Amino acid sequence: MNDTSTPSRPAIQQNPDIRYLGKLLGDVIREHGGDALFEHTERIRSASVERHRGESPQDLGLEQLGLDDTLSFVRGFGLFSMLANLAEDRDGVMGDTKVDFATAVAGLKEHGVSSKDILAMLDNALIAPVLTAHPTEVRRKSIIDHRARIADLMAMRDTGATTTPEGDDVAEAIVRQIALLWLTRTLRREKLGVTDEVDNALAFMRDVFLPVLPGLYGQWEQALGERPRSFVKLGSWIGGDRDGNPYVTDASLRYAQGRAAETVLSHYLDALHQLGGELSISSELTDVAPEVVALAEASQDPSPHRADEPYRRAIIGIYNRLAATFEQLVGHKPSRPALDEGEPYAGPDAFNADLRTVARALAGLGGETLASQGALGRLIRSVRTFGFHLATLDMRQNSAVHERVVAELLASVGIESDYLALDEDARISLLRKELSGGRPLRSPWSTYSDETNGELAIIDAAAEAHRTLGPECITQYVVSMAETVSDLLEVHIMLREAGLYRAGDEPHAAIMAVPLFETIGDLENAPGVMADYFALPEVAHIARARGHQEVMIGYSDSNKDGGYLTSCWNLAKASEALAPVFAKAGVGMQLFHGRGGSVGRGGGSAFEAIRGQPPGTVQGRIRITEQGEVIAAKFGTADSASANLEAMATASMLATLEPQRLPDAQYKAFCATMDGLSSAAFDAYRGMVYGTDGFVDFFRQMTPIAEIATLKIGSRPASRKATNAIEDLRAIPWVFSWAQARVMLPGWFGVGQALTSHSDTAELKDMAQSWPFFANTLANLEMVLAKSDMALAAKYAGLVEDQALAGRIFPQIRDGWHRTHDALLEVTGQSYLLENSPKLDASIRLRLPYIEPLNLLQVELLKRHRAGETDERIAEGIKLSINAIATALRNSG
Repeated sequence: MNDTSTPSRPAIQQNPDIRYLGKLLGDVIREHGGDALFEHTERIRSASVERHRGESPQDLGLEQLGLDDTLSFVRGFGLFSMLANLAEDRDGVMGDTKVDFATAVAGLKEHGVSSKDILAMLDNALIAPVLTAHPTEVRRKSIIDHRARIADLMAMRDTGATTTPEGDDVAEAIVRQIALLWLTRTLRREKLGVTDEVDNALAFMRDVFLPVLPGLYGQWEQALGERPRSFVKLGSWIGGDRDGNPYVTDASLRYAQGRAAETVLSHYLDALHQLGGELSISSELTDVAPEVVALAEASQDPSPHRADEPYRRAIIGIYNRLAATFEQLVGHKPSRPALDEGEPYAGPDAFNADLRTVARALAGLGGETLASQGALGRLIRSVRTFGFHLATLDMRQNSAVHERVVAELLASVGIESDYLALDEDARISLLRKELSGGRPLRSPWSTYSDETNGELAIIDAAAEAHRTLGPECITQYVVSMAETVSDLLEVHIMLREAGLYRAGDEPHAAIMAVPLFETIGDLENAPGVMADYFALPEVAHIARARGHQEVMIGYSDSNKDGGYLTSCWNLAKASEALAPVFAKAGVGMQLFHGRGGSVGRGGGSAFEAIRGQPPGTVQGRIRITEQGEVIAAKFGTADSASANLEAMATASMLATLEPQRLPDAQYKAFCATMDGLSSAAFDAYRGMVYGTDGFVDFFRQMTPIAEIATLKIGSRPASRKATNAIEDLRAIPWVFSWAQARVMLPGWFGVGQALTSHSDTAELKDMAQSWPFFANTLANLEMVLAKSDMALAAKYAGLVEDQALAGRIFPQIRDGWHRTHDALLEVTGQSYLLENSPKLDASIRLRLPYIEPLNLLQVELLKRHRAGETDERIAEGIKLSINAIATALRNSG
């Protein structure tokens, strides 16, 4: 085992909510699974806890479980981990916020940053979590919904409430939800489709983001003393990200946009309905502004009961118009019909103008309280934030696809018969010439390949969305594997075919082409690519007119390519090297961080990650992907969403405005040291993963990568190509597989070799103490080490068919773990992992006795499955164990 039983460690103080929910789960298992299952489960649990305390090395008794009991046992331990996660989220153990917004504003003012400076920055800021469908959420939506209801009931219990608003006993309602969890099928029977992924994400947007963000803005207004523009907005890839996903089409984009519009407009209609009930102001008791009278008269409300209530009638008229807008955009009437026909709004600005007319009139009655606070103020803020589109939907495709599409278009009109054979300079020259004119390349009389037709169809769908929902519905087109300027110009060619790119003296692109730099080489080349891109006058004009240009940097593939430390460092270096390129071009820089849940894919505290960005790289504009299990963990409840959104906003504000915390000379010295550390880590990682004979076979047989591919957890294939090469494997299953086997290799391998290769330990300690980037890098590394377990990993190594191969590779991994563990403790000055993070330490140690039996059972089930046993319960048990282990480890995908 790892060092979880070190004598100097304090005893675990169990969260009382975990104890409470765990007892209720035990009662449910006894009631619905029987006394025998409960008692056997409890014996295994107690034995595992004792073993982790060092009190007893006894066998856990897992071999006594039959297959039916194994399935029930795995489900029970998985549910306990989920309930423990819920309790810890409520307690803030995994919370991301370190400094609240108001405290950060006060701190900036102490450093001489004025309120005017803060507001000016926020007026040009954009902070956006971007939800993606990357498949690391192993739980069904039904399970997540039950969890959310338990969280709501626990919040009622906190207040001392004994009954719910519906009259149910709170304690009994919690037990009922846990029983429903126990009786709900854990695994999906059918693979998720794109529409399923859209609907799942919309549930979070509807239930959490829509109500939470307006409330946060109210708090931020109080901290600032003024009302900032809407600088935190919501993004999504779901329905527009077709890189490697053939199931994302123009139909899925239309579905995503239509459902988003339906969701947000329904929210506005409900808010108007409530507002109409609230604004009972009588014209017999106060003067009414002419503008409100006009809105009231336009409503054509015939009711004599509201004749003296102009504000209510004005809201009815607004409701009528918004209901007409709903029908126009969604295709059917809203569930609560309008009282009369109305003219659809041309866009969200026109809708908000009517709301602000009402607000100004209310302000004239008695100050801002009536106008800017309460339901009306929240609705106005919502419309400013979400528009009619709810979330900005990104489009994404691989650059190789664009090359083929453009090549076919050019050949079809006789301009260039072999575009793919041209060198980069020739491509740029040809594309610029084409973009300088307005002639389309597409002809209704030409026949194109299915690929070209599909890509042009999705561009047409984007143009249609712009016309109906407004230009903010789609603003970015991310180009995966972007390596050259032509990769971006090809997107402009395709946009022009749908009228989304306009040539002339004032060229304009309605959707921004965004390069995604993913590999270590791409990150190193990024500044040069962007410098060449901005050197094109038409590009520079478009970017300056927009005010900013986005660059996306990928954590997942850079990690798979070069290892954890090299990935972290090259992402930081690329960000810093890009800043002067943008400054020279006179264009604001907007970085889009493609992070995942696991540390190997950029996971960890977003607050610390943003604060640790190189000086001058945030600039008040940052977008960050949120995917898989992280969406439910960070945004599953109103409280957790509020904390995490505030953390993003606060960290971005601080990273933009707070003074540099390191003197230049010290910063340069630390950077030089990091160059050396990165080089050593890169050599070690590449030597192991890409330079070790038989490593691919070892990885695929040691980890449950093949079994993970059978889970119905996403619409996207696991590999980009039909090969076994690690280069072609998607980063998600790469990381997820190592986590299941408790190795966590992508999150630490090579770091130990790097740290021990540096002779000046005192400098490393200084870096860990005073440099936020290095401190955050080590903190995430430390969490990964604490969740890994080389003793359990050895059990997985026993699955490798060629034990001579396993005996050659696994000891190198195990030795690398110990080397990294020891070096990290020395640099951080701790006697054991997470000594300086007692809450996280207790959280992980609490889980280990529950994860170990799951891992041991998974290994045995994998042995039987791979030996050819065909009992369906074996495959079911493997999938359940993958689900339960992922839940217990939390950020493993």
